Amino acid sequence: MTQAPARRRVGRRQHDREIVALAVPAFGALVAEPLFLMADTAIVGHLGTAQLAGLGVASALLMTAVSVFVFLAYATTAAVARRVGAGDLQAAIRQGMDGIWLALFLGAVLVAVALPTASHLVDLFGASDAAAPYATTYLRISVLGIPAMLVVLAATGVLRGLQDTKTPLYVAIAGFVANGALNLGLVYGADLGIAGSAWGTVIAQCGMALAYLVVVLRGARKHGASLRPDAAGIRASAQAGVPLLVRTLSLRAILMIATAVAARLGDADIAAHQIILSLWSLLAFALDAIAIAGQAIIGRYLGAGDSQGAREACRRMVEWGIAVGVLLGILVVITRPVFLPLFTSDSAVKDAALPALVIVALSQPISGIVFVLDGVLMGAGDGPYLAWAMLLTLAVFTPVALLVPVWGGGLTALWATMTLMMTVRMLTLWLRTRSGRWIVTGATR
Repeated sequence: MTQAPARRRVGRRQHDREIVALAVPAFGALVAEPLFLMADTAIVGHLGTAQLAGLGVASALLMTAVSVFVFLAYATTAAVARRVGAGDLQAAIRQGMDGIWLALFLGAVLVAVALPTASHLVDLFGASDAAAPYATTYLRISVLGIPAMLVVLAATGVLRGLQDTKTPLYVAIAGFVANGALNLGLVYGADLGIAGSAWGTVIAQCGMALAYLVVVLRGARKHGASLRPDAAGIRASAQAGVPLLVRTLSLRAILMIATAVAARLGDADIAAHQIILSLWSLLAFALDAIAIAGQAIIGRYLGAGDSQGAREACRRMVEWGIAVGVLLGILVVITRPVFLPLFTSDSAVKDAALPALVIVALSQPISGIVFVLDGVLMGAGDGPYLAWAMLLTLAVFTPVALLVPVWGGGLTALWATMTLMMTVRMLTLWLRTRSGRWIVTGATR
């Protein structure tokens, strides 16, 4: 009678160690990413308002383009982890190389499209006459770093699949330091202005991509994996990524609709919305770190044919997601009076944000479940279901959000609608995991 509970405790401790070992470094790497933009903003901000506005437009375009292809990391993590679980490290690294080749191809296409259309893209985003030349300059230079950015995504997925989240953390820290030093030296030392900031970021991103490639190539040589592009493997990577691309685009559409609705509510509401959205994104990093651990761990268990281990790991990660969500919610409530003055002194903005922040705090346990189950299903390679579930969520969210200005309730009602969106996601993901249909064992799904 006492042996079963003891085994469960041992199993939980083992899962806890794995989750912490993968999630903590992953969180550090995730936080390092937005620090790139913060460093650029701080450095360019001292050049003038027009330069800073130009950076804002160009970086928004750049980050939107790159974030769409985050599936390069997600799909690669799941595929590599399965082969690690199956004990075939050579095939795991071969799969990772296919993802990297796909990243290079997509990066080249984006560069070819963005370079000649940079000025038109800037105009489309509504940049002012003063800011547009700076935005165009920054965008034309920074798009040269897109292939490196996509390689970083794919190579990060390779290492996560290999159960290594420490190397991405070290590379991210080194990249952040190099980016800051290069920006300062080129913007002010070489007097290149905003162009220097763009070149500094491109060089830093290329350095990060090179560091990842060195690690992956070393592993390929060690395990005898081929480095040549394989058309069938690249095509398989692309096919695995398409559903995740649909999922990501649907999520981006939800966030854009929410911002558009907030803009219709008034200046104070849209200002408060941007502050809350920034906080919401920061909180997401902590929860996404657990999801990344989920991708790697679940993929490995399924690759090893251990469906029971996958179920137990999923259950434990959900418990982690709820616990971290509760903790984050409490922190949001406690720090509200301190957090808001860091961003605004406008009492109208604060009044709009305070009750909405309570909604955000209460929704964090739901977000914890969503992020974890999202990661579990990604690790299982269940991309098609994730795509359909997110399209359903978008279909539910859109009409309700568009009615917020009609019904009233302001920003609080909008963020209640965001909570509805997360609740729908939670239900669709919970139903899938409960069904067990995501559990497909073997080196490939």
